[in-house]
Amino acid sequence: MKKITEMTHPTRKSEKVIQFGEGNFMRGFFNWQLQQMNKQGLFNGSAVVVQPIQQGLGSLLAEQNHLYTVILEGLADGRTVQTSEIITTISRVLNPYEQWQDYLALAEIDDLDIIVSNTTEAGIAFDPQDKRTDMPPKSFPAKLTALLYQRYQANKSGYTIIPCELIDRNGKKLKACIQQYCSLWQLEDSFHTWLENENTFCCSLVDRIVPGYPQSKAEELNQLHGYEDRLMVTAEPFMLWVIEDPSHTVSQKLPLPAAGLNVIFTEDLTPYRERKVHLLNGPHTAMVPLALLAGLATVEEVMLDPDFTCFIDELFNEELIPMLDLPQEELIQYAEQIKERFKNPYVHHQLQSIALNSVSKFKARLLPLLLRHHQQQLLPPRILASLAGLIYLYLTTDCQDDEAVLALFEKARALDSSEQVSFILGQEKLWGVDLSVFNKEVSQMVVLLSNKGSRYLVDSLKNEPTQKKAE
Repeated sequence: MKKITEMTHPTRKSEKVIQFGEGNFMRGFFNWQLQQMNKQGLFNGSAVVVQPIQQGLGSLLAEQNHLYTVILEGLADGRTVQTSEIITTISRVLNPYEQWQDYLALAEIDDLDIIVSNTTEAGIAFDPQDKRTDMPPKSFPAKLTALLYQRYQANKSGYTIIPCELIDRNGKKLKACIQQYCSLWQLEDSFHTWLENENTFCCSLVDRIVPGYPQSKAEELNQLHGYEDRLMVTAEPFMLWVIEDPSHTVSQKLPLPAAGLNVIFTEDLTPYRERKVHLLNGPHTAMVPLALLAGLATVEEVMLDPDFTCFIDELFNEELIPMLDLPQEELIQYAEQIKERFKNPYVHHQLQSIALNSVSKFKARLLPLLLRHHQQQLLPPRILASLAGLIYLYLTTDCQDDEAVLALFEKARALDSSEQVSFILGQEKLWGVDLSVFNKEVSQMVVLLSNKGSRYLVDSLKNEPTQKKAE
């Protein structure tokens, strides 16, 4: 079989981006976007990739001449999508543990003025053990501080820095880590000034499911493509990137929307983060306990079940969307995209895996909207049903969660059944607030779950007024 290096001999574009992270997500998300811009003559650039850790994919990428395939699988606008494309946007990979001087030399290249990263959620962290003399220091922010200092010493303009790590206010937190290293390493005040005035740290929010290397069907795909690729990446068609850009400079450097990509430049990404947490993650958390109690196993099964489809539709339209501070039409369109993603036959998202740590997930994803309803003297029956399902699931089955959470449910089990729900709702340690005000409704639903089952409860909520006044 041919190798991927025999399939294309691309003319390499000039290096414009320093990319920390060569894993599945960045290759299926960011490098794929560069490819779409390059195909339309909008960017004409490539990325130098830096391995954040010593062991990485750099050697394997080099063997393939930094080529790999992105396979998009899923639904888009009601149609099944299956496409394959060889990505040519990585120019080289540097391992700073072996090529420290080559890494620092990147600071000398004028055109390399964009930095992106994905070093996992734990990657943006300050480590006081990192020394200025380390070659390299261990943490990603320390490595970046060393590069920034080299850029400053070369009297160059600063960087546009866009972290993709899945933490809130990622750009702000990365900048704070770098400022800590400035103090720890006693770097001069003029560097502080240059860091502040010449560099832009952007907060961003990424959204795309990238399952990665398709182990179970890799050989079949190699045969289909006619070449061997040990680094192919599968991803869903949907993607979203929200980038805070109050100065409107990033959108000029990266004309992603002009390439037809779902990228939003905004002055404040907070509403978009809320949108993702409450409209993408929220329905997951709402469906899981009730669907598991009904004997369903995957998100796709939930979305193909008429009773649960109605439940999810009404949850979106009546209880989630009205509580969010974004244009309603935009939220409705986003909700339709999410439902399509939930139906993706190529992503087998197990309900049991989503059920892990359900209490903290409910607290972050659904509780804020439940409390907004309550502030308006409204009761959202489907959010309350999901809360009832969660409590009933934890009381009657072995769930995976924090030990302190499970200990409180163990205490509740020892109580009379009529007292269990009120005990759990009153635990501020679980919810951050006392939820006893919802005891009547949730208790009634738990009794229904016990006597009639989950499907009966879900069916009973069809067309239920979702915003009736609380007593």
